Amino acid sequence: MIPFSVLDLAPVTEGNTPTQAFANSLDLARWAESLGYKRYWLAEHHNMPGIASAATAVLIGHVAGGTSRIRVGAGGIMLPNHAPLQVAEQFGTLASLYPGRIDLGLGRAPGTDQATARALRRYYEGAETFPNDVRELLAFFEPAAPGQAVRAVPGADVDVPVWLLGSSLFSAQLSAALGLPFAFASHFAPDAMDEALMLYRRDFKPSARLSQPYAMLGVNVVAAESNAEAKRLFTTQQQSFINLRRGRPGLIPPPIDDIETYWTATEKYGVERALACAVVGDADTVREGLAAFIERHRPDELMLTANVFDHEARKRSFELAAQAREQLAARGA
Repeated sequence: MIPFSVLDLAPVTEGNTPTQAFANSLDLARWAESLGYKRYWLAEHHNMPGIASAATAVLIGHVAGGTSRIRVGAGGIMLPNHAPLQVAEQFGTLASLYPGRIDLGLGRAPGTDQATARALRRYYEGAETFPNDVRELLAFFEPAAPGQAVRAVPGADVDVPVWLLGSSLFSAQLSAALGLPFAFASHFAPDAMDEALMLYRRDFKPSARLSQPYAMLGVNVVAAESNAEAKRLFTTQQQSFINLRRGRPGLIPPPIDDIETYWTATEKYGVERALACAVVGDADTVREGLAAFIERHRPDELMLTANVFDHEARKRSFELAAQAREQLAARGA
């Protein structure tokens, strides 16, 4: 059975603060570790009140320091916001502190609006240099050559697995060309998923980092004791998407009983298309939904995310998903 992993945005729910969000992230990471999840990734976003993972490398250190086995990483670092040397130093430091446990996923979007991108001191147009930035970053992780003028300390000759992330064909093609693992953002932008996977697998060139293609897909999973309760919990994420598209991002809202009263027909269509890769329901529904998703797309790994308002309900959702994986593994055996 393929591995399951966790994507966390350190959600700040209404009535809470980033301090509580960070405590929840560490608690969830420890829970995921106990349940057998392979990795725990955090994502870089800026100027979004409901997401507290802006200083992603700092938060990765917090989570890695509070766990012992699970891999911890970035899903991802938005490279246009950073100098490659700084990223190499940060993740070289993390990998030196927590050997064999740190992942670095890279994205080419700024993870924010253009005004905030300018405030980060690097312009959005920097995404056009993404392939060169990736190559520069990878070079900083290689052993330093004699007389090399600039090196990452720490970072040079440090084992940091590097992934490329994407929601289009661009990163799929670049991942294949560079021989890197690829993670597709199907949990919020699934339209190009099938074509991106096909291109990545067809065009993959083995590298010193990876001998054969390895593709991870994101999927929203909200599991609860009943289908009705899971659908209710999922309204938190649906509301968040609508609020973002209305230009009013805010704290993560509590679930509501009737989402139909919240969105327009056009908004409903857009949100349901964006969140098409979602498995929502009770234990049986989630198990069969995940089985069907895996059978259709054949990923090498799944990255589960669940934007659930109540922390204990969120933990329970990941527990039910882990149980589904165990049942599917037993079925396969």
